[in-house]
Amino acid sequence: MEESKEKNIVIDKNTIKEKVFNIRHQKVMLDFELAEIYGYSTKRFNEQVKNNADKFDEDFMFQLSKDEWEILRSKNSTSNSEQGSGGRRYLPYAFTEQGIYMLMTVLKGELATKQSKALIRMFKQMKDFLVENSEFIDAKAFIQVAAQTTQNTRDIATLNNKISTLASKEDFKKVMDNFIDPNSYKHFLLMNGEKIEADLAYTTVYKSAKKSIYLIDNYIGLKTLELLRAAKDNVEITVFSENLKNKDMLTRSILNDFKQDYPNIQLKIKNAGTMYHDRYLAIDYGTNHEAFYFCGASSKDAGNKISTISKIEESLRDMYHDLFKGMLNNADLQI
Repeated sequence: MEESKEKNIVIDKNTIKEKVFNIRHQKVMLDFELAEIYGYSTKRFNEQVKNNADKFDEDFMFQLSKDEWEILRSKNSTSNSEQGSGGRRYLPYAFTEQGIYMLMTVLKGELATKQSKALIRMFKQMKDFLVENSEFIDAKAFIQVAAQTTQNTRDIATLNNKISTLASKEDFKKVMDNFIDPNSYKHFLLMNGEKIEADLAYTTVYKSAKKSIYLIDNYIGLKTLELLRAAKDNVEITVFSENLKNKDMLTRSILNDFKQDYPNIQLKIKNAGTMYHDRYLAIDYGTNHEAFYFCGASSKDAGNKISTISKIEESLRDMYHDLFKGMLNNADLQI
């Protein structure tokens, strides 16, 4: 289905701020307003989503309850719109930030691509303050708060308080059952043996860098770059990659847009060669406090399935130092 030829909405802070609502403790946008942005009728917009239902889990999209819709209509200008005055026979659908990203893979065409990129940038700006100022919060407390966003993780925390020095097999089984619960593991990973939110795991490591970040990852995309934004301004960032083909791979257009939006980020992308299967990360390479990490999943996919980030033991540091040393003179990657 092609977009309509009507004039589309220009996406900026003023046009979007009234279209983003806080429902079920998360920022969402509603189907009829997204349809307007993308140049679709609400009916045609939802048909496109329905035809790709496998891409929209409950944490990507959900239908408002009658009470939620009535409260929203009473508090916002949506009540004055055609959609809010009885012009539809079913309750609206709300799309989370992840769902809005997914729309980019569903709605095709030049307008859809343009509007999706604008929406992604807008949502990223909304989160910038928290990311850029998280050093004012104790790091361990910040991780603990993030890790307690589901009932399962609260159960784990409660169990942990009951265990002093020894844990029974039943205690251990409960922890593992909670961890592998499909409703719990989404968007989390194991970092040095602790379960934390996936994006927070990467940004915490990146923010620790004082001089440089070197990343080996053959599968990179926009999310790879967005997470690296957590690094301090004076940190040199080099990504070694083959940029293997996949639906989220980095394109020249995405890279150019990113560099234009964030000119202060010192980013280089070099060819990794064909010898690396796993992902590796070096923080402050060549300094007295250099650190190396093994990363089980690409950062752009972290949290989709169970994966791990592990800090490499100091006794093995020389081996990983030499691994990165052999790559520093690699040619720039042609995107």
